[in-house]
Amino acid sequence: MTRSSRTNASPLFFRGMSIRFAIVMLSAGLPCGVFAKEASAPLREQQPGRLNVVFILADDLGWAETGCYGQKKIPTPNIDRLAAGGMRFTQHYSGAPVCAPSRCVLMTGRHLGHAEIRGNRPVRLTFPEFDEGQHPLSRGARTLAQAFQRLGYATGAMGKWGLGPVGSTGDPNDKGFDLFVGYNCQTVAHSYYPPHIWRNREKVIINAKPISGHLPADAVISGEVRLEDYLGETYAPQLLIDAAVDFVDRNSDRPFFLYCPFVEPHVAMHPPKADVDKFPTDWDEEPYRGQCGYLPHPRPRAGYAAMISRLDGYVGRILDALDRTGVTDRTLVIFSSDNGTTCPHAGDKRLHVGGVDARFFDSTADLRGYKGSVYEGGIRVPTIARLPGRIPAGSVSDVPGYFADWFPTLCDAVGLDRPEGLDGESLWTVLTEGAVPQKRKPMIWVFPESGGQVAVRMGDYKLVRQDLKTDSPGPWEVYDLRSDRSEKNNLAADQSELIQRVEELLREEVDENALFPVPIPGVNVAVE
Repeated sequence: MTRSSRTNASPLFFRGMSIRFAIVMLSAGLPCGVFAKEASAPLREQQPGRLNVVFILADDLGWAETGCYGQKKIPTPNIDRLAAGGMRFTQHYSGAPVCAPSRCVLMTGRHLGHAEIRGNRPVRLTFPEFDEGQHPLSRGARTLAQAFQRLGYATGAMGKWGLGPVGSTGDPNDKGFDLFVGYNCQTVAHSYYPPHIWRNREKVIINAKPISGHLPADAVISGEVRLEDYLGETYAPQLLIDAAVDFVDRNSDRPFFLYCPFVEPHVAMHPPKADVDKFPTDWDEEPYRGQCGYLPHPRPRAGYAAMISRLDGYVGRILDALDRTGVTDRTLVIFSSDNGTTCPHAGDKRLHVGGVDARFFDSTADLRGYKGSVYEGGIRVPTIARLPGRIPAGSVSDVPGYFADWFPTLCDAVGLDRPEGLDGESLWTVLTEGAVPQKRKPMIWVFPESGGQVAVRMGDYKLVRQDLKTDSPGPWEVYDLRSDRSEKNNLAADQSELIQRVEELLREEVDENALFPVPIPGVNVAVE
C-alpha cells in the first residue's frame, strides 16, 4: 500500500510532548515523536467552558464480566469506581453483535437499518488496493467526532478503528479525529504484539518480530504450551493507553473529545506474564491448545482474566489523569462494550472462540446468546456514565437505550445542534434528571452475518428472526423482556398483531444495502 510510510525519528518530534510520555516511548524502543504531532485541521474557535467527553469502549466484554455487573472472579475496581460515581445502565445495547457495524452505529448515530456498515467486511473485497482494514465509511458519512471538531474540540482516538483504512474515505483523520493512535484494522488487532500501529497516516513499526494472533490453519499444539513463545517486544495496548493519558494532559486547558476503543479482552489471549500471574494457578488444570482458533495459552482462564484486569487498569489511568489535571468535574465519562463476549466454537464444547471459558466466568449471567447473536447476550452490554454534580452518584437506570442514542445525547450534553438523520434518542435527561421516558423509538438491528438476523425492541417486547440468509428462514420469536430477559418463553403464537407492526416498521426503517443484504420475509427490502 503506497499511502503509508514508516515513521522516522526527529528531534522536532519531541516538541509538545510531556516528559513522562517521552520516557514511556523511549522505554518501548520507539521514536518519541511517533505520537506527538496531530493532524492538521482548520483553526477553530476554542470553547473553554464546555464539557469534555471521554468514551471508553471495550472489545467483546461480556454483560457480567465486571464487578458492578455481578462478576465474582475478576476484580475490576476502577470500572466499579466509575459506576459508584455515576449511573449504571441495566438495559443498554450495542449497535450490533460484532465490531465494525457496532462502531458504525456509535459514530454515526444511525441504526443498522440505515447504517452504511452492517458487518465485518474486509476492505480488500471492494477496494483491493488496500492491504488491511474494513469497509470504509463513505465520504458523505458524518461522525460524532466531526461534530465535536466543528465545535472547536480537540479530538483524539486511541485504540481500534475498523471503519476504513488510512487513505480511504473512512480514514479516522478524515472522520473528525485530530489524532489517531492505534490499530486501523480489526484483523491486525487480533495480535497484541503486531508489526505496527498507526499514528495518524504514518505506519509505526513497533515489533521487528511480531507475534501473529493466529496459529496456522487447523494447527493445534500437542506438546508443551509456553507463554513466552507468544510474547513479543512491545505490547501495543500499552502504547494506546499511554497516548490517551498524554492526550488528556496536553488538552486539559481546552474542551476535548477522547474516544478510547481499547482492544481488550478480544482474543487472542496473550497479555504480559506478570498480569497472568496475578490469578490463581489452580484455575487452569490444562492448557488451551488452539483448538478453538487464535493462539494457545498455558493458563487460559488466568489469561482472559488478565486482559479484563488490564482494561480495568486503563480506566483507572484515565480517571486518574482527569483528577490530576483538574478536569474531572467537567468531564463526562462513558464506558461500554461493542458487543457481548466471544461465542462458542465447534473445536471444544467447553470453550469459546480463542479459548475463552465463558461458563467459568458466568460472562453473560442469565442472558441468552453471545457475540454474533442478536439475542440479549450478544448485544446487551455493560454501560456506565459519570459526570460529577450532574449525574447522581451510584444511580442505576433501567431505561432502555443503545449506541444510536449517544450521538444525540452528547449533542445535548455539550450544547450542539443535532444534525438531521439521527436514529437515536437523547438520554441526557435520563442521565441528569433520572427521567423515565414514557415511550421511545423502537430499537433495530439488521445483521447479515451468522446466517442473517434481525431484532427489534419495541417497548418491553423483543422480536427476533434467525437464519434469514439460509434456505430455511426462521419464524418470528417474541419475548417479553420485562419478565423474561433470558428469552426462554417465545410468545409469537399470541402476538400476530405485534409482529405485523414490526414488519411495517422494518419496511419503513430498513434501507437497501447491496454490500450487506438481509432478506427479511414480509418486508422485502433486501438487495439480492
